[in-house]
Amino acid sequence: MPLKNRKQVISWCLFDFANSSYSAVISAVIFPVYFANYIVGNESGLGDLWWGRAVSLSMIFIVLTSPFLGGIADFGGIRKRLLFIYTVLCISAVASFSLIHKGMIAEGFMLVIIANIGMEGGFAFYNSFLPEIAEKEYHGRVSAWGYAVGYAGSILSLVLALQLINKGYFDLTWLMIAAFFGVFSIPAFLFLPRDMRTGHGLMHSASKGMRDTWMTFRKIWTDKETRKFLISYFIFEDGVNTVIVFSSIFAATTLGFSTKELIMLYIVVQITALAGAFIMAKPTDAWGPKKVISLSLLMWSSVSVLAYFAGTKLHFWIIACIAGFGLGAIQAAARAFFTQFVPSEHESEYFGVYSMVGKSSAIFGPLLFGYISSSFASQRPAILSVAVFFLVGLISLQSVKDGGPNVKKSSS
Repeated sequence: MPLKNRKQVISWCLFDFANSSYSAVISAVIFPVYFANYIVGNESGLGDLWWGRAVSLSMIFIVLTSPFLGGIADFGGIRKRLLFIYTVLCISAVASFSLIHKGMIAEGFMLVIIANIGMEGGFAFYNSFLPEIAEKEYHGRVSAWGYAVGYAGSILSLVLALQLINKGYFDLTWLMIAAFFGVFSIPAFLFLPRDMRTGHGLMHSASKGMRDTWMTFRKIWTDKETRKFLISYFIFEDGVNTVIVFSSIFAATTLGFSTKELIMLYIVVQITALAGAFIMAKPTDAWGPKKVISLSLLMWSSVSVLAYFAGTKLHFWIIACIAGFGLGAIQAAARAFFTQFVPSEHESEYFGVYSMVGKSSAIFGPLLFGYISSSFASQRPAILSVAVFFLVGLISLQSVKDGGPNVKKSSS
């Protein structure tokens, strides 16, 4: 069966291209080190602690609001409008990073929280378009294409950022990322399915959305397989989020990577992640997302242990490339896995819960990493602790009966 709605699929993937500039430059590579080492100071792990707090507090807000807003989006017919609001919130906060300087810890802390809420809060609405724009047999591939195009966006934004960082233009870097995110997100707001106006007021929609969300929680909790998957996802995604949040700070603080080296490292990681997403796209449909996730978790468990023993930059380069390949596979496969549990016309509600579970995991991991790092005055015990999340998540995933192929083995 040929893929329908090609324009919508392309615009959906381009939104991943747009927001990946934030993921790469702000969440993962340049700004975390800038905030921890320059704005706060990280000689005794204080920068780690403040960065972990900012990420965790923003995720608490997402956890408390995303399932209810998902219900509101479904019942009130304002899913696309809410995605736009969150996107503008993120872009505005990132542009405001250009106004903070050394020692402005409180201001930087608040802006990070706002930017992260805007970025992560919109994902529930963005993800919920997937079942609507692609047929079931293409869910795995379209999900992987989105991540792959996103990795390309990360690479391009990092290359552009490198040119500015080399000249010491950090303030212009944040403005460039805001513009990048804004420009490449435009096709999504032009071509993704329109909001279906229901005629209900916002308060009525909010009330009905919250009631429906509570029913969704109950429905999911009584569905044994969905519940088991989300518990497993909560555990292993905690490890994934923690590695993403602290990998660049670990490389800079423990192994002495310069900003330029961090950017080059992350570009290579994004290339391997892009390769992982593309290579594992069809297997996610043909083998089933459960097998792909399991293989990725085994890989990430090994990566965490190897990172603990990494003594040179070369060692970390090799480890990071292995991690990148697994990152591309696990994120796309997890999203495709969850679509198997989502009933028609409840996409935003279910993906609101999915987002809540994924983001609530990002509360504990960063806090734990920051606490262990500051307690031991070393990041090595903190990075080793992440392996526990992957191993426990892998074990719990095996009890989920679903996760089989989306297409027949014989199909192309």
